[in-house]
Amino acid sequence: MTLNSVKRHVQTVENLEKKQKKYVSKEEALAKLQAYCAYQDRCHQEVRSKLLDLGIYGDDLEEIIADLITENFLNEERFARSFARGKFRIKQWGRVRIQRELKQRNISAYCLRKAMEEIEDVDYATTLEQIILKKNKHLRASNTYTRRAKLATYAINKGYESPLVWESVKRLIQDE
Repeated sequence: MTLNSVKRHVQTVENLEKKQKKYVSKEEALAKLQAYCAYQDRCHQEVRSKLLDLGIYGDDLEEIIADLITENFLNEERFARSFARGKFRIKQWGRVRIQRELKQRNISAYCLRKAMEEIEDVDYATTLEQIILKKNKHLRASNTYTRRAKLATYAINKGYESPLVWESVKRLIQDE
């Protein structure tokens, strides 16, 4: 055996040891998940995957999730509302992007509606205008039509509705 093959073998053994998970008891898992959910609002999907990582399956998994819900550590509506508020205020995402992200997390239609209530229409329009004006300062395009197209694409990619974006861009960026 060469030195390189020995090193590869040792790395393979080390990787296998890292992959072997320590399985925890149901009580330990419940305590860990309570701390996990208390730190930050979580959706059911995140909690489920965390339990699977801890080696909790089947009825034990469902019982822990039920306990977390009854003890109000896990609340999908609260998660959806805080997610929408945070992504809108901090990352300035639009409603389309927020809804898409929540759907990927398997959030119910009811919770989606409640999350969208967190975004005030006036704040939404103001934020859209701010991101358009801020982006406009950094664009180098001299042609008005190109400038408008780039601004609209940027805002639409941030998750704002296309008709609303085009209306704002046309109002804010006048022909030169």
